[in-house]
Amino acid sequence: MKDQKQQSSLDLFEEKEKFIKGSQLVTIFHNDSNLYSVVRIRVVETNLNYEEKEAVVTGYFPRIHEDETYIFFGQMKEHPRFGLQFHVEHFRKDIPQTRHGIVQYLSSDLFSGIGKKTAEKIADSLGENAISKILENPSILDGIPKLSGDKAKQLYDTLMEHQGLEQVMIALSQFGFGPQLSMKIYQTYKEETIANLQKNPYQLVETVEGIGFARADELGSHFGISGNHPDRIRAGCLYILEQHSMQEGHCYVTDVQLAEDVVKLLNEKQHGLVSESDISREILQLTEEGKLKSEEGRVYLPTLYFSEQGLVTNINRILDQKQYEEQFPESEFLLALGNLEDRLKVQYAPSQKEAIQQALLTPMLLLTGGPGTGKTTVIKGIVELYADLHGCSLEPKDYDKENPFPIMLVAPTGRAAKRMSEATGLPSLTIHRLLGWNGSEGFQFDQDNPIPGKLLIVDEVSMVDIWLANQLFKSLPEDIQVVLVGDEDQLPSVGPGQVLTDLLSSQAIPTVQLTDIYRQADGSSIIELAHDMKEGVIPADIAVAKKDRSFIKCGQGQILDVVKKVCANAKNKGYTARDIQVLAPMYRGNAGIDKLNEMLQELFNPKSEQRRELSFGTVIYRTGDKVLQLVNQPESQVFNGDIGEIVSIFYAKENTEKQDMVIVSFDGNEVTYTKQDLGQITHAYCCSIHKSQGSEFPIVVLPVVKSYFRMLRRNLLYTAVTRSKRFLILCGEEDALQIGVKRTNDQLRQTSLKERLQQKVPVIAIGNAEDAMIIKEIPFWNDANIGMENLTPYDFMEDDER
Repeated sequence: MKDQKQQSSLDLFEEKEKFIKGSQLVTIFHNDSNLYSVVRIRVVETNLNYEEKEAVVTGYFPRIHEDETYIFFGQMKEHPRFGLQFHVEHFRKDIPQTRHGIVQYLSSDLFSGIGKKTAEKIADSLGENAISKILENPSILDGIPKLSGDKAKQLYDTLMEHQGLEQVMIALSQFGFGPQLSMKIYQTYKEETIANLQKNPYQLVETVEGIGFARADELGSHFGISGNHPDRIRAGCLYILEQHSMQEGHCYVTDVQLAEDVVKLLNEKQHGLVSESDISREILQLTEEGKLKSEEGRVYLPTLYFSEQGLVTNINRILDQKQYEEQFPESEFLLALGNLEDRLKVQYAPSQKEAIQQALLTPMLLLTGGPGTGKTTVIKGIVELYADLHGCSLEPKDYDKENPFPIMLVAPTGRAAKRMSEATGLPSLTIHRLLGWNGSEGFQFDQDNPIPGKLLIVDEVSMVDIWLANQLFKSLPEDIQVVLVGDEDQLPSVGPGQVLTDLLSSQAIPTVQLTDIYRQADGSSIIELAHDMKEGVIPADIAVAKKDRSFIKCGQGQILDVVKKVCANAKNKGYTARDIQVLAPMYRGNAGIDKLNEMLQELFNPKSEQRRELSFGTVIYRTGDKVLQLVNQPESQVFNGDIGEIVSIFYAKENTEKQDMVIVSFDGNEVTYTKQDLGQITHAYCCSIHKSQGSEFPIVVLPVVKSYFRMLRRNLLYTAVTRSKRFLILCGEEDALQIGVKRTNDQLRQTSLKERLQQKVPVIAIGNAEDAMIIKEIPFWNDANIGMENLTPYDFMEDDER
């Protein structure tokens, strides 16, 4: 029978929340990093209509011990395969409140050095509320006979370790934080959580991922911090800057822009309490503390400011090399180039020869061009001729750690790296892998430990943000040649900055722009369409079917049916889900990515007895599903944007980990995901256009309807169209396509990289200002018109909103 105190306490719970009280039988799963747990407990008491003696509880809580009893609050839910489970929303440890319970608890294995006699003395001296009294005032243990100061401190620390978390979690739940977010907060501040939050709740914006200003402001209001309080203004400034960088790609905002946006944010609920002078005062203070950088009316997050500065410093370091200009006489270069053409059975055009020559005879080159202009051909030529002129082998097996392979081919994504490897026959890596990125621990290579190599070729540079560009360049050795390859008309990087656009427009780096289209022998109307789109034009015959592209007119409500019929026809002709890529710009809506994926999964990989499946929220994953990686996972060598296939699903009862697991193969690299990790992947039958960058697919199906209006921009559609290698099927509304191609982004990214480059690097142009090839002094330059036939620079495109 329950004692009276316990009875009245639980009666209160019965009035408010559903609970299960119990002790551990077996821990089925526990993740030490986020404390997600699945535990079978022995039921001591509950206010549920639940008659069983055991229950499975799931949620975020610490590893529990046999000697501890918990009260879990939450809801009983039916799992489709595992039956009833109690989903924990919050919890607390059942603190012993009887003499027997206190003695038994304190003399357990949890408390080293506290025996039964000492526990009895504590219980007799402090009474039935002994545990609560110790937690509130540890000095109360000073009066316990024969309890040393060290043992008293150890006892208190252990109590805080096992009881403090529960107290924090209960407090945070009262502030509206769910268990997962509460656990993140606790792991940041430990036992000092509540004290720190009472002092300055706005520090959550800086220190805990997933907490924005609005949530911190609610907490600040609870603690009486509002209006123009300095902590509130400082948090607002940092939040606005982060939003501009991550949502709009800016590296800075002007001080006027920042003040206006922060005033709007802070006065939304408390009108008129914050002035621009208040904000200017705190910006100055943040700058003095090094949490912001301010320069000529521009305000930066420090990481972006130093990334821009660092990139310029290292570009100049590379450009200052002189030895390449005198390495090979022109006659030797031309002879080697002729021999290469004979061996590869190709004939390089003048602009392609120029690109190869500049890549080998200058320390750094920008090589740009749209689809079909021969960028891949030039890359292969550079690699082959470098090996010929330097007398080095292109067989990686001929090298070792002491004598590393001199040529490094990299790209931002795994699929783009794979394309480079297929084109050159050489190994290619992602930039992250080249730099030895290992997640939270950072990069293996940096300025103190540079990458070993002599020639670096980076493809798809338009995808590289300012952070990654800075990390790459500061990791380069002194005597390296660099070739940056990209298409400036594609979407900008997901992260802040517009590195390729700024490098090109600075006119500070030797540049070759390939404009002639060399794949016209194939009669590619896809390439013709892409180049028309760059000029803001849709051909008059867009609705006329070509051998490699077509346009199916339909409304938004018909998109699912049309895409299904197109993909079904392709499937019937022998194409697989890996060959066919549906691209769309938005996730929600009847024509969104989520709905398209549901339909396409049923088409390509329907439910069957031969396919195992696993539910994750509203999504069902099956063996054979095509999936997309959403986050970088360097420890498994899989990165954001990689596409793989689910090859196995193991249920909890079948493996020693006692949890569901999904195995995904990324081109032979098998990665294991536990169920709670499945948020890292999504179905990839349809994916966003942003995620498709760096990839090519045999067939691209691209719906374009006016419901996508917010995202329809020229560079978005251009990027989608240029993903197609053999067939392009457009479907939707022709006027939506016209609208999108004519719209450029109305807000350019705010960066200062171009300006910094122009301040430090002299610009040397040949020709007039409008059609000049921007280069430094070119060795063996005899005729300023060589390679200039029909050459015009691209009009720089405005960036797409994210």
